[in-house]
Amino acid sequence: MASGNKGIEKLISARKLLESSLEKSRALCLSLEKAGPRLDEINQRVPSLHAAVRPIWAQKEALDAVGGHINRAVVPAAAVLKVFDAIHGLEKSLSDPQSDLPGYLSVLKRLEEALKFLGENCGMAIQWLDDIVEYLEDYKVADNGYILNLKNALKYLRELQSNEEKGRLDGGLLEAALDRLENEFRRLLTENSVPLPMSSSSSLGEQACLAPSPLPFPVIQKLQAILGRLIANNRLDKCITIYVEVRSSNVRASLQALNLDYLEISVSEFNDVQSIEGYIAQWSKHLEFAVKHLFEAEYVLCNDVFERMGLDVWRGCFAKIAAQAGILAFLQFGKTVTESKKDPVKLVKLLDIFSSLNKLRLDFNRLFGDTACTEIQNLTRELIRRVIEGAAEIFWELLNQVVLQRQSPPPPDGNIPGLVSFITGYCNRLLGDDYKPILTQVLAIERSWKHEKFQERLLFDEILSLIKATELNLETWSKGYEDALLSYVFLMNNHWHLYKHLKGTKLGSLLGDSWLKEHEQYKEYYSAIYLRESWGKLPALLSREGLILFSGGRATARDLVKKRLKGFNEAFDDMYKKQSNWVVVEKDLQERTCQLIMQAVVPVYRSYMQNYGPLIEQDASASKYAKYTAQSLEKMLNSLFQPKPVKYGSFRVRQPSQKFSNGGAADQYRTSPTPNVT
Repeated sequence: MASGNKGIEKLISARKLLESSLEKSRALCLSLEKAGPRLDEINQRVPSLHAAVRPIWAQKEALDAVGGHINRAVVPAAAVLKVFDAIHGLEKSLSDPQSDLPGYLSVLKRLEEALKFLGENCGMAIQWLDDIVEYLEDYKVADNGYILNLKNALKYLRELQSNEEKGRLDGGLLEAALDRLENEFRRLLTENSVPLPMSSSSSLGEQACLAPSPLPFPVIQKLQAILGRLIANNRLDKCITIYVEVRSSNVRASLQALNLDYLEISVSEFNDVQSIEGYIAQWSKHLEFAVKHLFEAEYVLCNDVFERMGLDVWRGCFAKIAAQAGILAFLQFGKTVTESKKDPVKLVKLLDIFSSLNKLRLDFNRLFGDTACTEIQNLTRELIRRVIEGAAEIFWELLNQVVLQRQSPPPPDGNIPGLVSFITGYCNRLLGDDYKPILTQVLAIERSWKHEKFQERLLFDEILSLIKATELNLETWSKGYEDALLSYVFLMNNHWHLYKHLKGTKLGSLLGDSWLKEHEQYKEYYSAIYLRESWGKLPALLSREGLILFSGGRATARDLVKKRLKGFNEAFDDMYKKQSNWVVVEKDLQERTCQLIMQAVVPVYRSYMQNYGPLIEQDASASKYAKYTAQSLEKMLNSLFQPKPVKYGSFRVRQPSQKFSNGGAADQYRTSPTPNVT
């Protein structure tokens, strides 16, 4: 019994022990569950703890030296950071250069100096930091991960410090400040660039007119100050671009008032002689205005603004302005003239162009003589070459063209051929004070290019040859009339024209008084022959033979009067009808010729009618025979030879030679009013 109780007690004790063990197991399990996260946290902290105690593992000598290395690296780095903070402190002072340009430029210069310091010292600071990292790595003073992070940071710093990324040191502050300064440069130029008024062109004359600098001196000083800072930051090219854009636009605006549309005319539109006259006159005036007022002003201003940059800079800037503002269009217009048809009138126009360019030669050499103006120089030389060669070609070819015109028929009305009036006025013009020096210079230059000598006598000889060829043309044409009377009128017309319009002129002096007197005598000669062979024959038709004392009776006398009046009327009507379309150009010659005709015819007719008119007054057919009164004859005869209004123009080449390959087709000579010859 007692042994049985002991067994139960043991079982109870075992159960309690098991229950206690289970409770402890449960508690231990719960504790283990709570310890897991803590172990993870400790595991995460182990590397940092490892790194923190790493120096304890390093050698004592390494630990003692690391402080000095760190100090040497931190001091320049701290200085760099201090300057960097100062840079950002300047940002508020770089907002608007217009309000205080000197202050803005001063702050900008400080910013540049600060950035220069950064640029010079960043590298040193990075190198010191790089040394300490290398030291930490070599002596295992720091953890590898920590050293890796330092290396990555230093790599990024090196990239920022490189030239390509230098702007990032200030966060783009310098670039933004320079952009605002460029805008201020443009604003100052734009607001102070005012187109010159066209009224200035009215003052152009023989004396050079140099325009003053078109910008106020204080503005120029500001532009120069801005340029100084922009050039220091490699922005000269941008400054020049802005300057050229603004100033060339200003010159173009000045030229717009001149109405230069004609500069764009094509060669095909340029072949009207009358348009050439007006356009070249405008071109000469406008080119002189542009060179002496506009481009002269730009030349001076470029020197004022860019003089500190050197000769090449400001002259190069001026060259761009001149090219963009329109000087090339003026030169191209001249080239277009040289490419137009080679009408003889074109010679005078080419001489006008040469005269204009020659007058501006010194200005061109001074303004456009630099190597920067090579394009302008080349175009100018090419234009001068074309003008000289074209003028010489037309002049020397003109004689051949006069000879070719000999094949043309004479004017059907006995008038002065267009060739005669043109050549006389043309040659006289070439010998005048306005053109003779220019033509002589042009021909001398053209001959010098061929290594030939030119003497003024060659010019005179060629003009004399032109007049001689014209005289031969007149002789040939006079033989082309079927009616000899019209031939006499033709010769009378032309000889008087040559005498009247060349007497007292340069050409007349060259030809000589005997030559002039000869043509005056020829006029008298042909006038007398004409009168004798035409109207001078009419009085003989009113013969008084058989009418004296009415020897044959009154009826016979009446019949004779009728017969003779009828013959007179028929001859008069036929002659008047034929000659009413003939022309005598010169008014004095026309009046004199009509007067001579009336003196030959009217007095005889008046006397005849007074004496024998009563014989037929009572006749039923009296009006048939007494057809005219003396007054009606005078009126009719006074109306003869009236000039027909014809538009004046030069002759065109009749059969173009190879040299005149772009000349017009053959034209008959057009009669024309006599041109004014001075």
